[in-house]
Amino acid sequence: MLDVAVLPETPWPDGNWEELATRAAHAAIGQTPYAAWLNTAACIEIAVRMTSDHEVHTLNRQYRDKDKPTNVLSFPMIQPDLLESVTANSDDGEVLLGDIVLAHGVCEAEAGERDVALADHATHLIVHGVLHLLGYDHMGDAEAEAMEAMERAAMVQLGLHDPYPVRED
Repeated sequence: MLDVAVLPETPWPDGNWEELATRAAHAAIGQTPYAAWLNTAACIEIAVRMTSDHEVHTLNRQYRDKDKPTNVLSFPMIQPDLLESVTANSDDGEVLLGDIVLAHGVCEAEAGERDVALADHATHLIVHGVLHLLGYDHMGDAEAEAMEAMERAAMVQLGLHDPYPVRED
């Protein structure tokens, strides 16, 4: 079972963020070898905080030594090499997979640049963040291509835009 808790803060507008985040997390996990977690008795927990650029800037500086806001940050609670056995080794049937934090202003600007709705872009960033919680990264070309393929597949499943369209210059 998957439990996604969402905390939308000012300046995020009102919306059905909990449902959006839950759908995004389901779609992301469904593209990975961990898809069986969606039907397990263990409760896999993800927290999503939707906050200001200032807050994300502070977190980005504190945890990544980058002195600027970014669109999404992910804070995994489980080492990637332990993910395979996480549901079997849960003492109380609950597993905190990690936290995802979205910056409103950066997300809103990117949505405008991509000509997509803020909610649709936030959905993509939650998919992206969940994949980071599962140990996926985009540091090298092969890793980036694999992660982007999973993101695209999740977005197709959700009936949303391709987050990495091929641009003709």
